[in-house]
Amino acid sequence: MTVKLPFLAPKVAVLELYGTLGGAIRTQQYVPAIKALRESRRVRAVVLDIDSPGGSATVADYLHSELKKLAAKKPVVSFIRGLGASGGYFLAVAGTRIIATRASLVGSIGVITIRPVAQDLLHKIGVRVAVAKSGPLKGMGLPFVDITEEERQKDERMVQQFFAHFLTVVAEGRRVPVERVREWATGEVFWGSEALEKGLVDELGDLDRATALAAELARIPERVTRVRPRRNPVLARLTGQFAEALVRSAAAEIERQLTTRIEYRWRGH
Repeated sequence: MTVKLPFLAPKVAVLELYGTLGGAIRTQQYVPAIKALRESRRVRAVVLDIDSPGGSATVADYLHSELKKLAAKKPVVSFIRGLGASGGYFLAVAGTRIIATRASLVGSIGVITIRPVAQDLLHKIGVRVAVAKSGPLKGMGLPFVDITEEERQKDERMVQQFFAHFLTVVAEGRRVPVERVREWATGEVFWGSEALEKGLVDELGDLDRATALAAELARIPERVTRVRPRRNPVLARLTGQFAEALVRSAAAEIERQLTTRIEYRWRGH
């Protein structure tokens, strides 16, 4: 008689992807988790549980690449529970199939560059900044000097390069021509039902439908386990680094806000 141990049974893993890319969703936590899912013998299929407005374009691209490796090895179903916009949708197209709720917000295919300019503020408080640089574009993105025409043109070229890449990734993921994706790429979000009509998603449903479909594609019974890659604040407290970590996090956020960045992000969030 064969004894079946339930803890060794094949499973569908649900990977939570909640928040902004580069904020709540960081490569340091998610890349190891995705690799572990890829290598796990017990995990036979994965559901990407997405609720994200997007964020850093480089984080989106890195995670999408890892998710594609995962999808090449086992079925991956993307479920957009609330918001799958811009970089959030960029991740979703790594899945074999995409499911959204009727009221999900989907799309916002496009790129935005954000460049804070604090020159006027510094002038008001009597601060002048002297910059020495080795080339005309070396100081590009500095928040305390005005943008030059050459820098503006460079910004525009970079936006178009990232945009073209976004279109290609979506076209490959949805298996449609790039020109069709370009029709969707107005930067707007679509309700789930409209996203279905346009072809951005495959069907409307809930998380239960997504896990059932993943199990069906993997040809296994529907047993589900959740994956939540997170830092452990308790461990940080025990090692006496919690306060220091908070300070570093706040400093990093201030630095990020003062840095020029290119994002796959829906700014309505």
